Amino acid sequence: MKFVHRREFLNEDDTVIIHCSQTCNIRLMNDRNFRSYKNGGRHTYYGGAFEDFPARIKVPSTGNWNITIDTLTRKAISVTRKADFTHKIKIVRNKDK
Repeated sequence: MKFVHRREFLNEDDTVIIHCSQTCNIRLMNDRNFRSYKNGGRHTYYGGAFEDFPARIKVPSTGNWNITIDTLTRKAISVTRKADFTHKIKIVRNKDK
């Protein structure tokens, strides 16, 4: 499956801000759910399908988080299709922690 991936250590209440050139699926997942996502299994995530940008996702708890972006369907992108879009991921750190 084709998708953009970035792994970050994030603190609770940090905000992930994403700009994308087209409608996309944005998922914020812990490591266990990311492994399941990569293998085509069931997974839970924060985020969803976004048409309007910037998209903002609040980090629910401190730890390692995986941010993924794909653009074709609400499912992961097919192996035969390229992730052909522009994107920018910005992390806004919560200064209170």
